[in-house]
Amino acid sequence: MAIAVALVVLALGSVLFHFLSPWYFTPIASNWHEIDQTISITFWVTGFVFVAVGLFTAWCVVRYRHREGGRASYEPESKKLEWWLLVLTAGGVAAMLAPGLLVWAKVIHVPEDALVIEAVAQQWHWNYRLPGKDGKLGTVHPRFVTDANPFGLNAADASGRDDVLVASPELHVPLGKPVKLLLRSKDVLHNFSIAQLRVKMDLVPGLVSYTWFTPTRTGSFDLLCEELCGVGHFAMRGRLVVDEPAVYQAWLDRQSTVAVASARAPGDAVAGKAAYAVCAACHGANAEGNVAMNAPKLSGQGGWYLHRQLNLFKHGARGTQEKDVYGKAMAPMAATLADDAAIANVVAYIASLPDTPAPTTINGNLDIGRRSFATCAACHGADGGGIAATNAPRLKGMSDWYMARQLKNFRDGVRGHHPQDIYGGQMALIAGMLNDDAAVGDVLAHINTLAAGKGEPR
Repeated sequence: MAIAVALVVLALGSVLFHFLSPWYFTPIASNWHEIDQTISITFWVTGFVFVAVGLFTAWCVVRYRHREGGRASYEPESKKLEWWLLVLTAGGVAAMLAPGLLVWAKVIHVPEDALVIEAVAQQWHWNYRLPGKDGKLGTVHPRFVTDANPFGLNAADASGRDDVLVASPELHVPLGKPVKLLLRSKDVLHNFSIAQLRVKMDLVPGLVSYTWFTPTRTGSFDLLCEELCGVGHFAMRGRLVVDEPAVYQAWLDRQSTVAVASARAPGDAVAGKAAYAVCAACHGANAEGNVAMNAPKLSGQGGWYLHRQLNLFKHGARGTQEKDVYGKAMAPMAATLADDAAIANVVAYIASLPDTPAPTTINGNLDIGRRSFATCAACHGADGGGIAATNAPRLKGMSDWYMARQLKNFRDGVRGHHPQDIYGGQMALIAGMLNDDAAVGDVLAHINTLAAGKGEPR
């Protein structure tokens, strides 16, 4: 009897939990109400079967419980019962599949006036490409992919010259306009998923898949990769922002085209030398760093990374958090650089300076640090040299005391939580694996061996 009661409680309790639970779908922000309806039908069909089977099992436990002198009768088959089961099962399966097929028919038929956007996935970030005034995307090929050409654009295709490149995980789209997403992966299986839009589609290397939606309300929505794509899978975040059409157009006008990016003059090291005089007071004449001034080594660091961080400081995405004392001191220094050209000049001058490894100041357990660094190596490289394609800066030979401070800042929420510092947000998630200062010291001790050439992966 206790088993029968437990089965009844389980069946009815599950129904009550479903209806009374505060956890349910996020409010929809696109045209795909049919997807919610399809899932609701599936819930009703499977829920009915679950309750019916649970109550039937409880009834059988009571009805056919052991009785003194009772004997079971053997009935090898019942055509009547089999027909009932066949009809009911077929009806339930059809009720679940038919709405899904109707929705899928809409998914694969994209409106002719849809805005076409390419979403490119790579461990562990997103980039986007939009057609320019000609309304056509230029051709791409994996063999053209380099650090300078992350989209793999075909330089011989003139239709790609006006393509708009968005080298950021944040994509803006206009309200009320159908959007077709061309989905391309540069390495492994990924998945493009935005819960509020009811959009979810795999990205398969070597193929271009697609999906579409029409945003129905403005807002900012998290983009997740829901295909296990490697050690940094959980940190592969993006953002889709739905704007009013005028706001969207203003955002689009600020983005660079392929032609503009190609024509941009490289940084002028000579001009950068004069601007660097302000930086030298703290970072040293050769950008070697100065622990007494809380200024890290800059020489040898990737120019793309320095450029990004100076922009973050300049535009308030770094150096505004109350506890980031030294970041707050850096922000007004970055403000002395008038524009991107001035930043590029300073970065070019720093690239011309000698790259001498910074003195090491941190010791730790090398074996533990080596094992922990395996996660870091996926982005920063096994030798800690940094990888531009994964937006991960160089670590080896840089100021270990500065890296220790930044790891703690990431871990403690001081850095990486500004909405515009998307890659900092990824790092904040990764730094969470370092539970205490000793764990930070162990990782940095291993990184110090890489600078000395002693830390080759085993």
